[in-house]
Amino acid sequence: MAVKRYESNSAVRRARRVRARVKAAGRLRLSVFRSARHVYAQVIDDASGKTLAAASSLEAGIKEGGNRKGAEAVGKLIAERAVKAGVTEVAFDRGRYPYHGRVQALAEGARSAGLKF
Repeated sequence: MAVKRYESNSAVRRARRVRARVKAAGRLRLSVFRSARHVYAQVIDDASGKTLAAASSLEAGIKEGGNRKGAEAVGKLIAERAVKAGVTEVAFDRGRYPYHGRVQALAEGARSAGLKF
């Protein structure tokens, strides 16, 4: 019997578990992805399947890159764009990442700019 390696991966299972809890909240979702060098964030409406706002550390206004300061700047930027789009409350979807380091800095930046979760 062939083993499905991707689905049995603990990171994938953790991401599914977190995302299921977030979607059960019934609010818009602030999804975070972090690579080795950069941080990305999106506000997603799961009901319509559309992205309402997006920001990343690749943008010209963010000089710090993908470190903690850059993640905090991305959090502030995504919050500003979300508020401009009419979104004030979201559910924080950290995916498979622990709430620590750059993910935590992004969340704190978004909170400080007026986003509630």
